[in-house]
Amino acid sequence: MNPAARLEQLQQEVAACRRCPRLVEWREEVARTKVARFADQQYWGRPVPGFGDPDATVVLVGLAPAAHGGNRTGRIFTGDRSGDFLFASLHRTGYANQPTSTHIGDGLRLTGMYVSATVRCAPPANKPTPEERDACLPYLVRELELLPNAGTIVALGAFAWDGVLRALAALGHTARPRPRFGHLTETHVGPFRLLGSFHPSQQNTFTGKLTPPMLDEVFVLARRSLPGA
Repeated sequence: MNPAARLEQLQQEVAACRRCPRLVEWREEVARTKVARFADQQYWGRPVPGFGDPDATVVLVGLAPAAHGGNRTGRIFTGDRSGDFLFASLHRTGYANQPTSTHIGDGLRLTGMYVSATVRCAPPANKPTPEERDACLPYLVRELELLPNAGTIVALGAFAWDGVLRALAALGHTARPRPRFGHLTETHVGPFRLLGSFHPSQQNTFTGKLTPPMLDEVFVLARRSLPGA
């Protein structure tokens, strides 16, 4: 089986996961009760797999799906304000064919990038426990193994930064001393280049902690790993 087929198989495995009882209960409760603005929609209500280009040289890692974003649509960073901000930047910097990500059938295609997360289920208060993080990290480890051209990882926020470092350690690549997270922080861990970015949460984007030019700068820097960039 080739890496792309194995990646698709992994995505199916992720979507069927029930390892964490608290997360299973929460994601399914959210899918049942919904919110008023999406009351007429069928929620995904399961773990959300990674998606993107199997030949990606850049892997983007977030925290976890949003309760009424990825947990509703079945695709990470899709159908919420963080995704609106993120994919507008990915379109401006040449990774996405369109600036919006609203639902799985919206025609979005990524080139040179694969989008993943540290935790695959929407967590209560957007705060996974360390045990839930550790239960989910093997999926990220396997994605990195199945993306043969991946050389750059962009971590959105400190939680994702920590998760990526843990995943790389599981692959035998440990950074010493352990690099601290920061926006535009760049470090090398084994064969990977790791870049940090503030997360495109509403808290960060509404306050101006993360602006469109700031996020674009991260992806322009990441693009240097692409052939011909």
